[in-house]
Amino acid sequence: MPQLTKPEPVLLPQFLALLAAHRAAFRQERAYRRLAVLAIGLLCAFSRHTLTQVLVALGLGDQDWSAAYRLFSVPRVDVDQLGRSLLRQTLVHVPPEQPYLVALDGVQVPRRSRRMPGTSWLHDPHSPPFRRGIHRAQRYSHLAWLTPPTLAGFARAIPLRWVAAFPAKAVLRAGMVAAKEWEAGLASLCWLRTELDAAGRAAQAVLAVADGLYSNQHVWRQLPAHVTLLARCARNRALYGLPARAAVRGRPRKYGERALTPGAWLGERRGWQRVRLAVRGRQVPCIYRVEGPYLVHGAPDQPLYLLVVRGLDRVRRGRRRQRQPAFWLVSAVKQADGGWGLPYPAEPLLAWAWQRWEIEVTHRELKCGFGVGESQCWNPTATVLSVQWRVWVWSLLVLSGYRAWGMGRAPQAAGEATEAPTGCPVAPLGRWWAGGERWSFGQLWQAMRQELWEVHEFPQEVRRIVEYGGENALWAPAVEAAVLGARRG
Repeated sequence: MPQLTKPEPVLLPQFLALLAAHRAAFRQERAYRRLAVLAIGLLCAFSRHTLTQVLVALGLGDQDWSAAYRLFSVPRVDVDQLGRSLLRQTLVHVPPEQPYLVALDGVQVPRRSRRMPGTSWLHDPHSPPFRRGIHRAQRYSHLAWLTPPTLAGFARAIPLRWVAAFPAKAVLRAGMVAAKEWEAGLASLCWLRTELDAAGRAAQAVLAVADGLYSNQHVWRQLPAHVTLLARCARNRALYGLPARAAVRGRPRKYGERALTPGAWLGERRGWQRVRLAVRGRQVPCIYRVEGPYLVHGAPDQPLYLLVVRGLDRVRRGRRRQRQPAFWLVSAVKQADGGWGLPYPAEPLLAWAWQRWEIEVTHRELKCGFGVGESQCWNPTATVLSVQWRVWVWSLLVLSGYRAWGMGRAPQAAGEATEAPTGCPVAPLGRWWAGGERWSFGQLWQAMRQELWEVHEFPQEVRRIVEYGGENALWAPAVEAAVLGARRG
């Protein structure tokens, strides 16, 4: 019987290379090594992903733990530099002539304590819409890079910037500043535009896809240059036409006549266009219309176009398919003749709007699987930095999978030869499921753990990065230590 050769690791070299690319965010070499070790331990830990469980999973439970905790309570890492370095790594996958696609959304990290810094009473997104409830949580604003969609409509959302947006009534300690969610999101867009200019991409356009919370007059009025915003809006949003030039004396008008509300366009029978969009491996029928340019009250200098997408309610093959109508506002651009027009054709705009769901998938995986929000930090600095650190490690892991496997199909037999980046070499869980159209985060995490546990001795250059001991010490994450880290008490 021929012996199966052990496949060469493909994820671990990518992950370690990304860790080395973020060295500039650390003030000291030992702080960088220590946080790199904790990042490896976070990938190996089971159960709750607290810092204590990470140390136990690394086999360091009987050593001094104070230095690891001081990494977050006494910040020894520049969070802005982490985001800057991660942004530079993503530019490799986006040509300068294509728009840099990002998604912007708010996210809540559930907490139970009423005294933990940054916590407040917020609307519970899991409560039914007919009886909204509240829960204790911390609020953040999330800016994620959307990978260029494939021909089949697959993309990934990789977090770039995760900043606190604590309400004014939250538990604010010394040094913590309250901010509205749209203020934190607008600051992230300004940060992105500044960093792209500094990276030599001043001519590259940015397209941000956001939820309806960011479709207010403050964001439209302060939108940075060369940044296009595509945001959802309410069906009863007040819209105004462009003002006509008046020949009489006096101050010119800022707004034109009141236009139809977005929901009123659903009653029109003519003017609709049909298209089929490639979204996550399937063709989605879409009926839409484009109206405008319009203005919203409070932002008279930024014309907008309205995209109305009709809903779907039909029965096919005994199954009823329903989809609610959607309304989108997109910032208009100045044309050569002095008029206004769409920044991009309507079809790619609608296809990119569908990809906004990837940021919701990221939130689910971060909170339900990766343990974001499980650390009980009472230090004002650590309660934010511990969350941002976990999100950063998640971004490095997903970007490593994207570089090693691309966006290929997942199911392949274990031990079967695979050429990167054609797909994930991790087999499905059982014969009852043939696998998805692309690799999942669970398969990525499993493959990374397999590569870590199969390494008995890191090469010398890797050992210098993730080593706690001396130059001759060996570092090998053991399965026994990881299983011990799953113990709750």
